[in-house]
Amino acid sequence: MSNQDLATIFKAYDIRGTVGEQLTPDFTYKVGRALADYLPVLGSVAVGYDMRPDSAALAQALRDGLTKQGRPVIDIGRVTSDMIYFAVGKFGLAGGAVVTASHNPGKDNGLKIYRDGVRAVGLASGLAQIRDAVLAENFKPAATTAGTMIARDITKEWVEHCLTFVTTPLKPFRIAIDAGNGMAGAILPHILPKLGLDVKEMYFEPDGTFPNHEANPQKLENLQDLIETVKRDQLDFGLAFDGDGDRAVLVDDLGRSVSGSDFIALAAKHYLKLHPGATIVHEVRTSRAARELISEWGGQPFRVKAGRIYIGEAMRERDAPFGGETSGHLFFKDNYFADSGLIGALVAMVALSESGERLSTLIDTYHRYLMIPEMNLKVADAVDVLTRLAEHFQDGIQDRLDGLTGNYPDWLFNLRVSNTEPVVRLNLEANDQALLEAKTSEVVGIIKEEK
Repeated sequence: MSNQDLATIFKAYDIRGTVGEQLTPDFTYKVGRALADYLPVLGSVAVGYDMRPDSAALAQALRDGLTKQGRPVIDIGRVTSDMIYFAVGKFGLAGGAVVTASHNPGKDNGLKIYRDGVRAVGLASGLAQIRDAVLAENFKPAATTAGTMIARDITKEWVEHCLTFVTTPLKPFRIAIDAGNGMAGAILPHILPKLGLDVKEMYFEPDGTFPNHEANPQKLENLQDLIETVKRDQLDFGLAFDGDGDRAVLVDDLGRSVSGSDFIALAAKHYLKLHPGATIVHEVRTSRAARELISEWGGQPFRVKAGRIYIGEAMRERDAPFGGETSGHLFFKDNYFADSGLIGALVAMVALSESGERLSTLIDTYHRYLMIPEMNLKVADAVDVLTRLAEHFQDGIQDRLDGLTGNYPDWLFNLRVSNTEPVVRLNLEANDQALLEAKTSEVVGIIKEEK
């Protein structure tokens, strides 16, 4: 495989590629050496991996690369991604890496990398340097003495940490949880008995071939089993986790998938009770309603580009207790400004317990506008599309924080270029259904116009 092809697996926020073609032990060994050289501070690096069939071998090669350069390694074994973030923060490590492809299909794998201070390493924050070193095989000389490697199980410490977010006694909810055969299924049994819940467990067996459905709860088709279970058994709500466990999605008691914006609002209200007047960080796709609610609850909504790097950094700069992405990544100051699916789920349970309402009733109070599901559209020239949209809607209030956002009193849109796929992503909301349909048709028509 050419370096040009291999370079494509270094994404905006992580590394993802096809197992055996792009992701090989030789590749992750080189990443380990490059990572050891790149990390700005001395000290140990935590390494973990998910349940995919090849992840353990890729992680072993990564550890070998790190120790080759003299870096001590802490092997935390098979874990959720948020356990890596926790390990880096809890133990003050120089960095951490987890072998996972998150919600991607079983044929894929990848790496998420963090440096000291639990700061995500993306292309703009170190991953480009690692990429260049790997492709050129340009490493510092191997250390005279190889770094040590120790194994450590952090499950107990992680569970204890997560339980600190349960600031209100939980109601004895009857729920279903779909772990999607991902890593959440390995960790949840360690915490669920401590919560006093009646839980229907679904697909808790970690299996990186994903025999039941993709471990991507953002796709409605992957929630169907969970939705049916919630409705059939008349449960209080459902939870679904992605493959590496750092995202959770809610299904309400009526079997409706709760949007990322509504999840952000739910958690934001809880945190504004704990921290009156605080800043709540959100990204450009967050609904107008959620932003309005944050302000009405006394908070300060702060808008950033989509991407976990931007959420975490903005939270640090403004000492924000909470931030969220509509994709389901929820970030917490008391979790080292990192995201966590399990903590997000616990905070949702606390917020719902505090409200005394059913989830469907509560969520309905957040709905002020109608939104389309995010649309992914392939285009030949994204820059040209954004230019034409800006010209067509020049009578609105525009900004270029992330792609193009156009604001009008009764509707708005955002079109941004994907950081992970060769598409543009359209989000649009309006005051009523007729306007929503009309403006969606108008915007999509302009996007698809031939030059």
